[in-house]
Amino acid sequence: QVQLVEFGGGLVQSGGSLGLSCAASGSVFRIYTMGWYRQAPGKQRDLVATMTNGGITNYADSVKGRFTISRDNAKNTVYLQMNSLKPEDTAVYYCNARVEFYPDAWGQGTLVTVSS
Repeated sequence: QVQLVEFGGGLVQSGGSLGLSCAASGSVFRIYTMGWYRQAPGKQRDLVATMTNGGITNYADSVKGRFTISRDNAKNTVYLQMNSLKPEDTAVYYCNARVEFYPDAWGQGTLVTVSS
């Protein structure tokens, strides 16, 4: 199994920047994709960005050009750099890992609040 621990999050003003990181441990050799999802109050959890082991990325349309996902495979860590933040980016952000032969792993979630 894989365990994920997230770092970052907090309160930022509209137009500001914030970075998140997520460190994986356990059976990390089985991970083939890592990424970020978010859940705003009263809404479903939605994809933000993912990156495969080979570096292929996928972004939600709402964050393209503003958010950047990256990975350090040596450290088993995924990052999310968020720029030009908007109030509608306010949500709990969850780290995700897709793991071969196991259910997806999820982090505990970290709150990002963007004030207007």
